Amino acid sequence: MSRRVVVTGMGAITPIGNDVDSFWQGIREGRIGFGEITHFDTTDYKCHIAAEVKDFDAKNYMDFKSAKRMEPFSQYAVAAAKEALEDSGLVMDAEDPYMVGCAISSGIGSLQAIEREHKKLLEKGPGRVNPIFVPLMISNMAAGNVSIQFGLKGKSINVVTACASGTNSIGEAFRTIQYGDADVMVAGGTEGCITPVGVAGFTALTALSTETDPTKASLPFDKNRSGFVMGEGAGVVVLEELEHAKKRGAKIYAEVVGYGCSSDAYHITSPAEDGSGAARAMTNAVADAGVAAEEVTYINAHGTGTHHNDLFETRAIKLAFGEHAKDLKINSTKSMIGHLLGAAGAVEFITCVKEIQENFLHATVGYTTPDEEIDLDYCKEAVETEVTYALSNSLGFGGHNASILVKKYAE
Repeated sequence: MSRRVVVTGMGAITPIGNDVDSFWQGIREGRIGFGEITHFDTTDYKCHIAAEVKDFDAKNYMDFKSAKRMEPFSQYAVAAAKEALEDSGLVMDAEDPYMVGCAISSGIGSLQAIEREHKKLLEKGPGRVNPIFVPLMISNMAAGNVSIQFGLKGKSINVVTACASGTNSIGEAFRTIQYGDADVMVAGGTEGCITPVGVAGFTALTALSTETDPTKASLPFDKNRSGFVMGEGAGVVVLEELEHAKKRGAKIYAEVVGYGCSSDAYHITSPAEDGSGAARAMTNAVADAGVAAEEVTYINAHGTGTHHNDLFETRAIKLAFGEHAKDLKINSTKSMIGHLLGAAGAVEFITCVKEIQENFLHATVGYTTPDEEIDLDYCKEAVETEVTYALSNSLGFGGHNASILVKKYAE
């Protein structure tokens, strides 16, 4: 019999708050984290709006030397992991460090380092490229740095599945504990790619909204949606085997009960048009938990605000849940914080846990105008309601689909 896995700690760096409490307060208030891009000059760009992290100083979370040897995506991961571990009350000196692992993903790694060092290469020659350019840039270094900072000697992985990365990392951490390869996993996702080439690349793909009004830039499921807003930040959780958590008297936020994945095997950017791939990830997660589809009443959607995603994800929900789809409450956290790419699923997982705890479903902020085929309940307003199960979806370029099912904890 597989072991039960619970959530005992959470940490977040987001466009609306640099800890879980301030992030969640922003979510409850329906606050948006969008504004003019400040990281670089966007004069020549079609896209001018992003969801940047504000007032972040790495030295508040680690020593100056460590901070200097990390790019923003790694700094965000270490900061969120620090909060999550402190929140969990885990004392590493009392643990077998080889049974405490790390699964923290970044979809891209550091575009900042690539841009900076490529400029040096062209202008000053190969001898001037930073000796630690590669370890600054590569996407596994979030997990590597978190492991180093906190002495986590167990399994350390970085699942790169584009926008599904954060959900896949938490899911693989869940499986690792279920199977007995670790007692505790520090898991999540991180991203920091609001850079010239990042914004230019996603704009060229016509994925980003070019809306200049922050209140209209990210409109998941709305007829007037025009693309996603790029966000940045990190979400990290501490997952723990139930008996291990109880033995040390840990507080338990929720239980992870199901994880499902699939591939569209269809197109490098577009989801499968009939929603069959995403539907299979959802049904796999529900089946993994051993619950009936009707027991699930809420979905935190991938909900990017692009034309294709919102339409095809709606079709997927209908395919997975049949007639029950019309009874589901569905919302998109991206309506407030934008799309955190590899960190999106992890921050949305934290949202699900908080919603379960407080029996509160946030609004899909800005959603006002229904679209013809996009006709389910997308939480135009926030809802106070019993939340026993929360299903979180993440769908990544390349056809990667991941769904994770969280449950209100009960003995």
